[in-house]
Amino acid sequence: MYRYICVLLLLLGSTTAYSQNTLHAIIRDGETKEALVGATASIEGTTIGATAGASGALELSGIPDGRQAVRFSYVGYEDRVETLTFPLAQSEPLVVGLEPGGEELEEVVISTTRSSRTIEDIPTRVEAITLEELGEKGNMKPGDIRMLLSESTGIQTQQTSATSASATIRIQGLGGRYTQILQDGFPLYSGFSSGLSIMQIPPLNLYQVEVIKGSSSTLYGGGAIAGLVNLITKKPTEEGELSFMANATSAGGLDLSSFYGKRFGKLGVTVFAARNTNSAYDPADIGFSAIPEFERYTLNPRLHFYPSERTQLSLGLNATQEERLGGDLRHIDGDEGDFYFERNDTKRYSTQFNLEHRLSDHSMLSVKNSLSFFNRDILVPGYGFAGKQASSFSEVAYSLNREKSDWVMGANLWTDRFTEQDADAVGARDYDNTIIGAFAQNTFTPVDWFVLETGLRTDYVTPAPGEKIQGLFVLPRVSALFRISDRLSSRIGGGMGYKTPTIFTEEAESITFRNIVPLNTRVTEVETSIGGNADINYSTIIGDRVTFSVNHMFFYTYLNNPLILTLRPDNLYEFQSASGYVATKGVETNMKFGYEWVKLFLGYTHTDAKQHYNGTVSDMPLTPRHRVNTVLMLEKEDNFRIGLEAYYFSPQRLTDGGSGRDYWINGVMIEKMFERFSLFINFENIFDTRQSRFGSIYTGSITEPVFNEIYAPVDGRVINGGIKLNLL
Repeated sequence: MYRYICVLLLLLGSTTAYSQNTLHAIIRDGETKEALVGATASIEGTTIGATAGASGALELSGIPDGRQAVRFSYVGYEDRVETLTFPLAQSEPLVVGLEPGGEELEEVVISTTRSSRTIEDIPTRVEAITLEELGEKGNMKPGDIRMLLSESTGIQTQQTSATSASATIRIQGLGGRYTQILQDGFPLYSGFSSGLSIMQIPPLNLYQVEVIKGSSSTLYGGGAIAGLVNLITKKPTEEGELSFMANATSAGGLDLSSFYGKRFGKLGVTVFAARNTNSAYDPADIGFSAIPEFERYTLNPRLHFYPSERTQLSLGLNATQEERLGGDLRHIDGDEGDFYFERNDTKRYSTQFNLEHRLSDHSMLSVKNSLSFFNRDILVPGYGFAGKQASSFSEVAYSLNREKSDWVMGANLWTDRFTEQDADAVGARDYDNTIIGAFAQNTFTPVDWFVLETGLRTDYVTPAPGEKIQGLFVLPRVSALFRISDRLSSRIGGGMGYKTPTIFTEEAESITFRNIVPLNTRVTEVETSIGGNADINYSTIIGDRVTFSVNHMFFYTYLNNPLILTLRPDNLYEFQSASGYVATKGVETNMKFGYEWVKLFLGYTHTDAKQHYNGTVSDMPLTPRHRVNTVLMLEKEDNFRIGLEAYYFSPQRLTDGGSGRDYWINGVMIEKMFERFSLFINFENIFDTRQSRFGSIYTGSITEPVFNEIYAPVDGRVINGGIKLNLL
């Protein structure tokens, strides 16, 4: 392993030619003559490059003798290439004027808010993980999106099984069931299918991930009380893409994935395929798997049709099949005996239909439909749980974009039906929900420095026979953007949300739904919420080359009628609406420093999440009050990337009233890029932080264990490395 590390470091230190010339240049707008701060210059065919400071000046050093092509670039401007012969005859700086035009790559277009505005121009606070960042995070965890999400401030991935590695997403202290996961705007991962969702979504075919923290039910219906995560997949392009990734881990994992996408005139196609496997891994040498044995196959083909310039249509299929076995290593190895185990066999199939027709230059009609089928069988000693979830989502929406005002309005129908197979003595935990919704949203820009976004959704939940869960839910939201100056802006917003109750929560997942009686829908209340956040953003340039930006956000959510799992005197579990509420509040701070090819990210999250039940106030379990994120990235475009990470979690309260200890997680990632491929190696949790090092993760015997709550990593140090190929 150390031999490979040395080879990578030598590659990073290599140069293409002996350096001996220097070029001084000043890059300006060709029309206004204004200095273009952040413009770049590079010698084609080499790794020599530089970035312009506040005066538009830059310096290229190490240029070989002879004729060299120098490319000058700036986002939103046409590239300019100058062919110069070195050594230069003149010593004065070369003044280069760039003409407006070209592709505005710095503008991240957001689709989650149902508008086509850029991230800088929308009142709703959206965090976008772009394609470059996805590449970085994909090196660390190519098999799923857990790492991608957990390293953001305010977001925590909560492991729900000590031996099967199932996990959910917690945002701002609220449980995973309050976070809605979408793919291209389709709610494909909810209810029974949510327990393993983030462990079964590979990142290679993702173009962008958009995160909204705080109540977002107005946008996409119930379930987004804590926030939503929208996974935007890649679309076919004229240039095309054919990429492959192979990754192996020290924990016995192997990830193989591929993506192909290309547009052929009026037709386009994208295909993503992956195989992810892992052997059972026990770093603590206690006889139980920290990473289960699993084998997963994923296939996602999509056909795109462009009958005219105004119309586009896509039809896709998602198929995932996985067998996952955790528990006693002797059982996993095939030994006969009375051993503890957890088996999860899942099959996930979904379709996506999307039609967009531009009625005019300012208006568009869209039609969406998805069908989703999820089957899961859970088997532990002496108990089995199996069920089938069938859901559908249909939507018709109309959008109108004007200079000062944008409108989006539409209606949708969402169905969700769960049927338990071979129910035991407690009875079947079936449910059948149908929700009819209508929504409208307006984004109004009366003046350049102020943007107002208002929205209203009404959902009607139709009850099953004998159910109390029904009614009309009216969900308003409002957000505002204030552009105080070119460098200073602020957002404020809030909204209401709701969630229909089911038994599929982290607490139920952790006990494999055993001994949980059916939900009493005649007395159970719908969970409702109201919440808001406010932030301030500032960016500047320190000196000529150091960039600095900071974002500071305050958040608050009030959750009424929370559904809690209680143990009855007959030793059966029952979900009940708590007499009280949950309130979470806190702050998030993100800072970013940049100097040439060095970037430093600092993040801090303070979360004060409390349960107010029956007149008693207590901290929300499994929620660190303090969390610190630090990332140092050394990167030269198309050359190399080195990332150093450190994350701190403060002590967390456990459900039994105890407390877990605080801990740090550190990692190192190295990647070397070549023209058509790159090599990467990642040292995750390099100092082997594990909950099993803080104490035993279970009580009782090894044949009948009772596992403690998981608040820290159980897999410890894992080293992974591989290769990424791009053949188009």
